[in-house]
Amino acid sequence: MTGTRQQEPERAEPGARINPVVFYGSSVCIIAIAVWAMISPEGAAATIGVLVGWISEWFGWFYILIATAFLAFVVFLALSRYGKVKLGPEHSEPEFSVFSWAAMLFAAGIGTDLMFFAVAEPVTQYLAPPVGRGETVEAAREATVWTLFHYGITGWGMYSLMGIALAYFAFRMNLPLSIRSALYPIFGNRIYGPLGHAVDLAAVLGTIFGIATSLGIGVVQLNFGLKLLFGIPEGLAAQIGLVVVAVAVATISAVTGVDKGIRRLSELTVLLALGLAGFILVTGDTSFLLNAFVLNVGDYVGSFPGLTMQTFAFEQPTAWLNAWTLFFWAWWIAWASFVGLFLARISRGRTIRQFVAGTLIIPFLYVLMWVSIFGNSAIGLIRGGNERFGEIAMNQPQQGFYTLLQQYPAFPVIASLATVIGLLFYITSADSGALVMGNLTSYRKTPRDDAANPVRIFWAVATGLLTLAMLIVGGITALQNATIIFGLPFAFVMVLLVFGLYKALRVEAIREDSQRYSLPAQLSGRHNHPHGDRAVALTWQQRLRRSMSFPDRDRVLEFLSGVAYPALAEVAEELRGHGIEAEVREEDDGSGLSYVDLVADLGEEAPFRYRIVPSEALLPVYGDTSLREGDRYYRLDVHLREGGQGYDVMGYTHSQLIDDVLDQYEQHAEFMRLNAEATR
Repeated sequence: MTGTRQQEPERAEPGARINPVVFYGSSVCIIAIAVWAMISPEGAAATIGVLVGWISEWFGWFYILIATAFLAFVVFLALSRYGKVKLGPEHSEPEFSVFSWAAMLFAAGIGTDLMFFAVAEPVTQYLAPPVGRGETVEAAREATVWTLFHYGITGWGMYSLMGIALAYFAFRMNLPLSIRSALYPIFGNRIYGPLGHAVDLAAVLGTIFGIATSLGIGVVQLNFGLKLLFGIPEGLAAQIGLVVVAVAVATISAVTGVDKGIRRLSELTVLLALGLAGFILVTGDTSFLLNAFVLNVGDYVGSFPGLTMQTFAFEQPTAWLNAWTLFFWAWWIAWASFVGLFLARISRGRTIRQFVAGTLIIPFLYVLMWVSIFGNSAIGLIRGGNERFGEIAMNQPQQGFYTLLQQYPAFPVIASLATVIGLLFYITSADSGALVMGNLTSYRKTPRDDAANPVRIFWAVATGLLTLAMLIVGGITALQNATIIFGLPFAFVMVLLVFGLYKALRVEAIREDSQRYSLPAQLSGRHNHPHGDRAVALTWQQRLRRSMSFPDRDRVLEFLSGVAYPALAEVAEELRGHGIEAEVREEDDGSGLSYVDLVADLGEEAPFRYRIVPSEALLPVYGDTSLREGDRYYRLDVHLREGGQGYDVMGYTHSQLIDDVLDQYEQHAEFMRLNAEATR
């Protein structure tokens, strides 16, 4: 891929409007499934069971293989030359400080489901491991490691892959912030037709079932917590009430625009969760938990290569695989669009290397801490003789977390805190899920635009309806099975996404090579006109004076009209003389300043572009005592198709400016040559 075409008219309208094919197609599918499940729960459960059995037999290996491949691919990107590519234009800078960015990655890595599985899975793996005898020291060591594996860097590798692809194609290649954009290098403009609609449709179906699974898990766990605290009975009535609360809050958020408030609540919840984990660490068997933490880290690192490709080919525990590894990998895939979109939106301006390091390390540190504390506490309780707790956590997993908290002092206080944490994560998931699915089913002008409020409200209601339908069919098991089924189509999309992203990044490498190869020609092409009709080249004293000059707005406008526009117009005229379509435009940037833009169509997907953009900058205070801190001046930065180049041409002579345009043009021509050779 050498570039991107202009967006089609249907996607260039202000704001956002629905994509009718994706919106109505996914809506019909989801509502039909929900109604079918409610009318005939036994038939739905039987059909889901058959499909899961077929997928497990024929595609279980596929889920395990691609999960490992996705992780290997993002690590390769980070360690290779592609790691320095920015997720945005070259001139873009991160919008958030490292601390704020890390905090948001941290918040993205946790949820109600982790509270559920941090107790339920270690207990289940300890009592009934996939191979070997349960209730042994070996089973205890493996139990927590299995949980860390299912919640570890393999899953975050999928999120990282999706986040890189969405951010790269939206912020750097100026394509819509949608899944189909990542397939542009493979299918070109066909992504705007039925193929692209099918990709986004698969993403929506996978996403809504993934979110419904998390909401379903949250519903049954919080229902039990409310029973312990307030005597609210467990059952469908209470669960309907919790779903209605989530839908109502998501609707209010859509109407009033409280996304920032929800995000702050999410960050607050992380602090509350850390406080809860710290309480368990301090009031529990602290020495044992610290020793177990270190042991878990060592076991995880040592076991990871074998676990990541474990298919149990010779003696396959099919039911165990369906309930754990296959479910988790399908769940991560289903959530990839959701979390990947969030990660992309907060990571504009960061490099791929920074992004991969952040997404793989920061959230997993929290997971490691949480699972080690709660998982080992649960196993220690069973090994201490509380067999009743083990039976509850394995057979009624929604009761495991609160039952564990009952073993610690101040239960009403910590149980109330856990309920608040669970409710906040539960509500945030519903709100964010409605936003993401609304965006996936809408045409939006820019990546920062969001779907219209009615669309977001619809998806909040649809998610609640689907959650209830699956709870009626068979509770958490039905949700897990549905996730395995609807995660499969999107798994194939993610495989294509790997090839599309790699192909695009190869073009980045070719562009970099073209800069290096064309440098000798640029240097030899420098010219001086001591007696010609152009301006004389600057002496070193003049160059120094230019570097110490801080022009105001009027001088910049004068330079644009008196030097920049004539120089670019002269280049355009010469290009037209060689049969190349070229034009120079002077347009207002919306602030009263104008930018000058040279565009030359060389018969490729994206034309050569050289744009001079005025920008306001803070005045550096040094030397001249008349300069005051806080004063501002104006620069004229050069932008090419891939973004700002980081240098200022204000004060260049007519001939110097032409030289610079030709430097960039020669580099572009070299890039075209190398790209043509690479694609033969």
